[in-house]
Amino acid sequence: MSEIDTITRNLKNRPFVWIVGLIVIIGIAAARSTLFQADEDTTSNHPTFAVKRGPLRISVIESGTIKAREQVIIKSEVEGKTSILSLVEEGIRVKKGDLLLELDSSKLLDQKIDQQIRVKNVEAAFVGARENLAVVENQAQSEIAKAELAYDFARQDLKKYLEGEYPNELKEAESRITIAREEVTRAREKLEWSRKLFNQKYISQTELHADELAEKKKILELELAQNNLELLENFTYQRKLAQLESDVKQAKMALERTIRKAKANVVQAKADLEAKKAEFARQKDKLKKIEVQIEKTKIHAPAGGLVIYATSAKRGGRHRTVEPLQEGQEVRERQELIYLPTTSSAKAEVAIHEASLSKVRIGLPAKITVDALPGEIFTGRVAKIAPLPDAHAAWLNPDLKVYDTDIYLDNSNSALRTGMSCKAEIIIEQYQDATYVPVQTVLRVGGEPTVYVVYGKTLEPRKVEIGLDNNRMVRIIRGLEPGEVVSLTPPLAAAAVEPATEEIVTEISPRKMSAKPASELIGEGLSKREKSEVRPTGAITPSGRVKVQESGVPRSPGQRDLSPEKQKEREKIRQILQSMSPEEREAYRNMSKEERREMRKQILRRHQEMGGDG
Repeated sequence: MSEIDTITRNLKNRPFVWIVGLIVIIGIAAARSTLFQADEDTTSNHPTFAVKRGPLRISVIESGTIKAREQVIIKSEVEGKTSILSLVEEGIRVKKGDLLLELDSSKLLDQKIDQQIRVKNVEAAFVGARENLAVVENQAQSEIAKAELAYDFARQDLKKYLEGEYPNELKEAESRITIAREEVTRAREKLEWSRKLFNQKYISQTELHADELAEKKKILELELAQNNLELLENFTYQRKLAQLESDVKQAKMALERTIRKAKANVVQAKADLEAKKAEFARQKDKLKKIEVQIEKTKIHAPAGGLVIYATSAKRGGRHRTVEPLQEGQEVRERQELIYLPTTSSAKAEVAIHEASLSKVRIGLPAKITVDALPGEIFTGRVAKIAPLPDAHAAWLNPDLKVYDTDIYLDNSNSALRTGMSCKAEIIIEQYQDATYVPVQTVLRVGGEPTVYVVYGKTLEPRKVEIGLDNNRMVRIIRGLEPGEVVSLTPPLAAAAVEPATEEIVTEISPRKMSAKPASELIGEGLSKREKSEVRPTGAITPSGRVKVQESGVPRSPGQRDLSPEKQKEREKIRQILQSMSPEEREAYRNMSKEERREMRKQILRRHQEMGGDG
């Protein structure tokens, strides 16, 4: 270090050789670094871990939110969206019947007035239809009675003619013929007597002509009576009979038409009345519904309890970002607004990652710590595990699958409030004496868990039997002894392709078919960048040991580790994306990959400019 100090003092006195001095300092430092590395042991920079034995707790730790175990959920029951006019203050205790929240009812009041007018109009139409039905039924009865009377008259006319008029006319005609014949006989006798008297000169020629004329007249009257009888029998009777029979038939058909028309009119009037009645009832129901909706704009407490806004409870953890409840805010139908805890019992609501779901089961004990109550530990047990993953978290991050889990607290505290952030440790197993190593020391080689034990400058693979892990330490059932040293960075390339999967895979292409090992096909599918990152860091000896080199820890294809800085940047981006509004998320989903990448760069740049706190 003395040479470097001397050069530095000379540089201060001689600024013009600043560049040359800097080059000399860098060269000296590089040379010394090379010499030191050459003298050091090749495994001195290799991270290791000594196998330990002692108490080991297998648990799952997740963040969550404190909520009341039993509570009344107040929801908006007003259809559509409405604004909040007044809101009870959060955190105060209310009694049953107290006003909690009032929604804007101005639109509903206008709808009520319009609906009342509509109900009056429909009611008038209903009354008119009811009276019209009575008129139609009365008129139908009158028309039917009239048609029936006409039909009866037609039948009576036919019967009267056949049984009365026609026989009388027939007898009258026959009697006229009989009388006419008698008169003809008398006229002939008188004429013969007159001729005798005329021959004896007792009467004049004029009197004789008068008797002859009287005879002819009687003969004509007889012929006329005979013709009238023939006319009655052959023409008048047939025509009259046909006319009367037709009148009966027409009257009967008219009666049938009248009955059917009357029925149709009555049915139509009844249908119109039913329609008007149904419309009247529907409009009244709509009016009643509007009145009920107006009543629901004022929400009263169904039970006494502590007022907790639903938005406050939901904002705690679980990656939810909702706007706080406040006056003037729009709320939708069925939206949860206020929680009223009915008991003092509480629960912790956490989200279990799918990787830990197989360990957790109902009934396991848990320890809960609340951020707002430092130093106090609550106990509880797992009471409920959701059968399906949380859809909200999956929507924000499709690769994230978490399951809502409720932990009922055994002991309660008046200081516990809904919405407080907490951390729950679900205890899977508790060992008083167990052998354990970090989880990153164990690889699966050939489908079996394997660790690499350090022997001097080499690493020897050893198969072990493992138990459960707590995401930090894994229990070793057999295969390792306490004090043995294992590598914290085992060669991942050994686990990249398992021997059990090294089987022949037939590759089919349009041009040819070839049989290749699965590892070769996997290697062919890697990108150039991934292939360049797979570099051997040790030579495998015939005994199976791996000699450690200084080139670093190998990276297996598709298993590149992120640096802590990259992990922090990725977590910060995820938190910012989750805090977006629904409109911003929709715009983000519609972006191209390049636009998303540029947006993430801007977010990180702004985060760095704000000192990492924004």
